[in-house]
Amino acid sequence: MKPITAIDDPRYVKAMSHPVRVRIMAMLSERKASPNELSQWLGTTLGATAYHVRTLHKLGLIELVDETRVRGAVEHHYKAKARPKASQENWSKASPVAKQAAVGSQLRMLEDHTQISAAAGGFDRAGALIERRTARVDDKGWTALEAEARKFLERVAKIEADAGKRLARAGDDAGIDAGVVVLSFESVPLSDQIPPSKKKRTPMKRARR
Repeated sequence: MKPITAIDDPRYVKAMSHPVRVRIMAMLSERKASPNELSQWLGTTLGATAYHVRTLHKLGLIELVDETRVRGAVEHHYKAKARPKASQENWSKASPVAKQAAVGSQLRMLEDHTQISAAAGGFDRAGALIERRTARVDDKGWTALEAEARKFLERVAKIEADAGKRLARAGDDAGIDAGVVVLSFESVPLSDQIPPSKKKRTPMKRARR
C-alpha cells in the first residue's frame, strides 16, 4: 500500500476521522508502544486496538521499531512517523473535508493532552501560562500575526536544542516536559453561538402618551 504523504489523501481523512486512531497517533508520537500497552492506556480491547494499529501501519503513519518476546509470543512496538504536512499552497487547495480531518485530529490530541496534564498538576508549576486572546486585524495584520507565530515556534525549537545539550551533561532526569501550543485562526465571537432565544433582549422603551 502506498504511504500517505498529503493531508488530502482520502485514506488520511478516513484514518484521522476515528478518535481511537487519533489517540494512538498522539501516544506513539511521544514513545514507542505495543498494541497491548496501547489498549491498557486507552481502555479499549486488544483486538480493536490491534486493528487500528495495523491500519495506521499499512497507511505508513506509524512504523515498527522493535520486537520483544513476552511469554513465548512476539510483541511488536510501534512509533509514529512524521505526519503529512501541507504547504500554504497545498493547504489552500485541500478539500474542506481534508482540512476538517487534519484540524479535528490535532484539536482532539490537544484536548487529550491538556486535560490529562492539567489533572496531573501540569499548570501548578510557577510560570505556567494559559491565556486566550483575540485581535481584530486587517490582511496585513493577519500576515504579521502568522509570521510572529512561526518565529515563535522556531524559537521554541532552538530553546529545546540548547536545553538538550545541557541535559546531556546534567542527566535527563533534570528534564521537564513542557507543552507549548500556538493557534492562529479566524475566530467567531462566542456570543454568535448563543441561540437567539437565549440572548438577552434589550427592553423596549414604551412610547410616552
